[in-house]
Amino acid sequence: MKVHYDLKHLPTFKHAVITTGAFDGVHRGHQQIINRMKAIAREVHGETVIITFHPHPRKITSSVPGEIKQLTCLNERIELLKKAAIDHLVVVNFDHSFSNLTATEYVQHFLYNHFHPHTIIVGYDHRFGKGRTGNFDLLKQLGATLKFNVEEINEQLVGDEIVSSTHIRNYLTDRNIKNANELLGYAYFFEGYVVRGNQIGRTIGFPTANLHINDEEKLIPSDGVYAVRVSGACFENRTLNGMMNIGFRPTVDGQKKVIEVNIFEFDADIYEQNITVHVYDFIRGEVKFNGLDALKAQLKKDSITAASILSQYP
Repeated sequence: MKVHYDLKHLPTFKHAVITTGAFDGVHRGHQQIINRMKAIAREVHGETVIITFHPHPRKITSSVPGEIKQLTCLNERIELLKKAAIDHLVVVNFDHSFSNLTATEYVQHFLYNHFHPHTIIVGYDHRFGKGRTGNFDLLKQLGATLKFNVEEINEQLVGDEIVSSTHIRNYLTDRNIKNANELLGYAYFFEGYVVRGNQIGRTIGFPTANLHINDEEKLIPSDGVYAVRVSGACFENRTLNGMMNIGFRPTVDGQKKVIEVNIFEFDADIYEQNITVHVYDFIRGEVKFNGLDALKAQLKKDSITAASILSQYP
């Protein structure tokens, strides 16, 4: 996959089959669109082109942009789309000027002039242009004039639920990890940088990697204990089981919120390394115990629960 950041230096795409959007999470709904793009591109001997936006459009258009948390930062989206075998990804700087394009200007001056699409594919609820006034019907009208095809993809359902980034965010906030992962099509993940903590976990037999989150816009699940797996270069391409605590550690000090991961059967020095945490399920909420012995006993139970959960996933 080739990644392009400059609209002024785009290649000439061959029979471009395109779609646009934030693609936050690259979830199963997005994957349905991608699969259809690839099928059409094969039929017309064309290229697949995804146009995404950075920063997230809601960071620009929302009245409270600081409250916007993302399922995937830009680098994570790029990696997920690479795995999906897209030919081209175009990252567009979404600013106030871009957000003020009318729906017709967006199609004519942006999509058509830069990409000369063979086919534009959109999701069932796609809106575009200033005030989100553009829709599938307008796109069809302009396509008839400008000579490109338009196709709308129906909503992707898991059970009777529509897959959407908003639903996934809500599930993660509610600690309903299994439902979030079902809609994503993979285990939710985030990256952190391992920093030194107070090493209390080591004294009770549960050493932890304390994490600093690299991207402040990344959505982190709510406080509690989780079954997780970790990966990263420091693990020599292995993926290891573990459990994670997010919260204030009320039994220890309760002063500062931390994210700490106990990695099973691993005790090497990984300070100042980046690791990726893959979250599989919620175990319990954070509790204040009556001393370190009670905490240690509960952590033993948690580790057994986490191992049992993770054994269900290849």
